[in-house]
Amino acid sequence: MISISNDIKNIYCVGRNFTMHAKELNNPVPTSPFLFLKPTHALVRANGEKVVLPSDQGTIRYEMELVIKVSRPYEKGMGVDELIDCIALGIDLTLVDVQNSLKEKGYPWLLAKGFKNSGIITRFFPFPGVEECKQINYSLLINDERVQVGNIKDMIFDLQNIVEFTALNFGLGEGDVIFTGTPEGVGSVSNGDKLELIWGEKIIGESIIELV
Repeated sequence: MISISNDIKNIYCVGRNFTMHAKELNNPVPTSPFLFLKPTHALVRANGEKVVLPSDQGTIRYEMELVIKVSRPYEKGMGVDELIDCIALGIDLTLVDVQNSLKEKGYPWLLAKGFKNSGIITRFFPFPGVEECKQINYSLLINDERVQVGNIKDMIFDLQNIVEFTALNFGLGEGDVIFTGTPEGVGSVSNGDKLELIWGEKIIGESIIELV
């Protein structure tokens, strides 16, 4: 597997990219990709160790996602299979109470989405291609219970649409990564929870939550 390294540049995140997830949070289903950012300091590897999170900021919600990594600068007309060299699974963590307060004030979500360790991520592994990915489910287990299952074929905006939209509006180059959106089944983490990220039937990353 290809390790997480310090060559990661921008971290883009796609919100509300699965219809049932948008509905479970009573959010409108978007008509174009909806993106936000995380700082690189948010990333923490799912290598079996503890992930330290704040205990004084209210509910922390987990959102399991497929993560794609860009291998070269995007050029118009470029396909996903030639742009993406590897993928990972990740968990986008959200400070729910903080986010709700920010929404009410009309403020950006950075405090709720970009805090330290808010982007748990497995090691990267080679991208098998779009069509093969459609044959493989990815999932999240919490304390041995499967809580989320995703497949790219169920995305509102597919990987090609996501990379084109991101490149057009923000730019997209080597080392950029994109959290591509979460399926339904999100919930809150608790102290001591064991999180396991599964590609097909293989565990490729795990973490233990520690609230301090």
